[in-house]
Amino acid sequence: MGLMSARKLKKERKKYRWSHWPYKRRMLRLKERFDPLEGASQARGIVLEKIQLEAKQPNSAMRKCVRVQLLKNNRKITAFVPGNLASKFIDEHDEVLVESIGGKMGRAKGDIPCVRYQVIAVNGQPLKMLVKGKIEKARK
Repeated sequence: MGLMSARKLKKERKKYRWSHWPYKRRMLRLKERFDPLEGASQARGIVLEKIQLEAKQPNSAMRKCVRVQLLKNNRKITAFVPGNLASKFIDEHDEVLVESIGGKMGRAKGDIPCVRYQVIAVNGQPLKMLVKGKIEKARK
């Protein structure tokens, strides 16, 4: 490239960084703009209904999920309910705390299609403790 080519190299690098999608996503703030949680790690919401989603091939199972309306912006999301028989601790109109499941690149994890969030607490009680039987569900 040569001895005096630093300016040109810097300019080229600046131009071609935009073809790198993590850079573009970070610079244009696409995650914060289109993420229902608005960049936060967790959010509270009200359960609208309990649903079951069919797992993707080659598995065949009905994954327990809930439709949640977030309190901060009234958006509706689908959240997975982890744990054996954990869905019986969640009723309609309960307040739940949801977080991102953390699949690759912010996408769905495992064999659950289109689900990017999971429930971690119900009415202020951790769902894991409810499933283990260490605490009872709080009345609201």
